[in-house]
Amino acid sequence: MKMEEKIRVKLESAFQPTELIVRNESHLHAGHAGDDGTGESHFAIEIAAEPFESKNRVEREKSIYAVLKDEMRQIHALSIKIIQP
Repeated sequence: MKMEEKIRVKLESAFQPTELIVRNESHLHAGHAGDDGTGESHFAIEIAAEPFESKNRVEREKSIYAVLKDEMRQIHALSIKIIQP
C-alpha cells in the first residue's frame, strides 16, 4: 500500500472525517533535503472532523501525529490544514 493510502486509511479510521484530502507532494521536493528518492517523503493533508472541534491547533496536530507515528518514521514532512466543517 502506498504511503498516501496508508495515511488516508489511518486518518479515516481514527477521526471519521467529514472531509479529507491527502496529497503526495514529494515531486515538489525532489533533490531537496529529506528527499529519499522514493517519491513518498512529503505529504499534505486537509481534514475536517468532529473530534477536532473541541481542541486547539496544537492538540489537533498532536492527535494526527500520534495516529501517524509509524508513517512519520518514513516520511520527511507533513503539512496539516484543519478545515472547519
